[in-house]
Amino acid sequence: MACFKSIVPVALCFLAACPLSGNRLCELSLIGIDGRRCALKVEIADTAPLRERGLMHRKSMERDRGMLFVFEREGILNFWMKDTHIPLSIAFIGSDGILLEIHDMRPLDTSRTYPSSRPARFALEVNRGWFEAHGIERGSRIILNGCIGK
Repeated sequence: MACFKSIVPVALCFLAACPLSGNRLCELSLIGIDGRRCALKVEIADTAPLRERGLMHRKSMERDRGMLFVFEREGILNFWMKDTHIPLSIAFIGSDGILLEIHDMRPLDTSRTYPSSRPARFALEVNRGWFEAHGIERGSRIILNGCIGK
């Protein structure tokens, strides 16, 4: 019983530090084409189940948060808003960290998809308007700060 009592506080601290989705949190940096730098905390979706679930079923997301979808290699990426209640913007990013394009997506709209026009390795979803508010546009750069393995 003494062992159990000492584990409970540690387990509670661990649970409080982790997002409810089970994704790990990481802070990355984005550098606008004007050189302005901003930080963003992201959940990492780097497995098929995490990428498939994405931000589905959530009603809100904190202001300076997002989700980084990580793929094994570059390719044409395609997203949709099935069961996604949050108005989002998505950026497609190449292996070199350069932002290729941004799309604004409509919540719960399954009538259209949002494909990348060029091969991309990453997709970054944030609250709609976040990129514009922070001066992030095509040609901006993402610094992963160790958020993903090699």
